Amino acid sequence: MKKDIEIPVVKDVHIAIIREWNEEFLDKDWNAYIINERDTAIEMTMVVSKGYEGDLKTSVMRHAIGVVEPKSFKKIEVVQEDVLALNNEFYVTYYADSKLYEKRFVFEQNTVNENNLVTIPFIEKDGIFAK
Repeated sequence: MKKDIEIPVVKDVHIAIIREWNEEFLDKDWNAYIINERDTAIEMTMVVSKGYEGDLKTSVMRHAIGVVEPKSFKKIEVVQEDVLALNNEFYVTYYADSKLYEKRFVFEQNTVNENNLVTIPFIEKDGIFAK
């Protein structure tokens, strides 16, 4: 029965966009990261990202991240400056504790900017958390 189905709730896994210096291009980039604050690893991690606003849409990007160790992070992708004017969605799926977890993280349009930066734990750089 429907009442017997357990849907696990994602806790202590986050997506953040970080402002970082790029040595190759001598400029700052926006980079998306997945952060695992859990005490256990997350496995077979997949991230699907896209930007959208009305009829305007970006390509859908799929990333096989694999294992993200406990209390660590991994880079997902570089986010282009002009894409930040759109809503940016990151759909995360992973296995942990013998269960499948999934969650949709969203950066609303124009919220990723220099004025909204906070220090992101574990990475210790300035960025913005997704909602």
